[in-house]
Amino acid sequence: MKCRDRKRDDVIALKIIKNIEKYRDAAKLEIKVLQKIAKKDPTNKNLCIQLLGSFNYHGHICLLFPKLGKSVFDFMKSNMYQPYQFSQVRHIAYQLLLSVRFLHSIKLTHTDLKPENMLFVDSSYDSFWSDKARQEMRVLRKSDMRLIDFGSATFDHEHHSTVVSTRHYRAPEVVLELGWSQPCDIWSCGAIIFELYTGNTLFQTHDNREHLAMMEHTLGPIPSRMIKKSRKSYFRNGQLDWDEKSFGGQYVKDNCKPLKKHRSSESYRHVLLFDLLKNLLRYETDERFTATEALNHPFFDCIRSRNN
Repeated sequence: MKCRDRKRDDVIALKIIKNIEKYRDAAKLEIKVLQKIAKKDPTNKNLCIQLLGSFNYHGHICLLFPKLGKSVFDFMKSNMYQPYQFSQVRHIAYQLLLSVRFLHSIKLTHTDLKPENMLFVDSSYDSFWSDKARQEMRVLRKSDMRLIDFGSATFDHEHHSTVVSTRHYRAPEVVLELGWSQPCDIWSCGAIIFELYTGNTLFQTHDNREHLAMMEHTLGPIPSRMIKKSRKSYFRNGQLDWDEKSFGGQYVKDNCKPLKKHRSSESYRHVLLFDLLKNLLRYETDERFTATEALNHPFFDCIRSRNN
């Protein structure tokens, strides 16, 4: 809710958690995580949402946050799912990875990274008519953002539930129930950055087997080590048990193509972006980039040079 904080004389966002025991317990965990984040990053240089305070109102737990703009997803939705400008894709990706690097450094995995959980500080925009799209387009003025929603965030020492992440951003090790840790966030980053660039969800599905088929069409075969280790019944004779001629098989064939074929330009900056994506979307967790490695990728050279 949009509220006025009379003590601060400022407009804030109030997150209200219903007076239901399991929701209350989750809210208490989120407060604990947000307090740890604030303690480790008091100046908010790592761009995670700041908890301004919390209180209990008749059993409803209320969390106070700065009022921000639209989410990365909602802005894209209101813009007819048009991709962001290339410079903004790079800036949003850099900020996301910066936040993730910080979380991982304090032994915390977000576990629910997605465009809905990334809010612009200010989502004001300019409009222009596009003859190509035959519609009015919106161009975001500033792409500064904050990472939000730490309700599912998990410290390394805490219990790791079997399934985490929203479907479209879920890493293969989670789908295959091989156990997960911080690299599952990195996979989500790759899927998010792809979406910023194309305007489309990388894996648009609600079924595990179909999800794996989409991964193979986009990224190549799932490694045999992962197949052997998984107890899930998605494979036969060391390969994904998937009928290419079925209705689902045709859907995957029509909607998925190798990652690099999504590149809209052969210019060097686009090539660099897809090299970054390839390394964020590696099947094997020990081969996947860390957030630090991603931030040091040449794709972000221009941002790092500005910051130095």
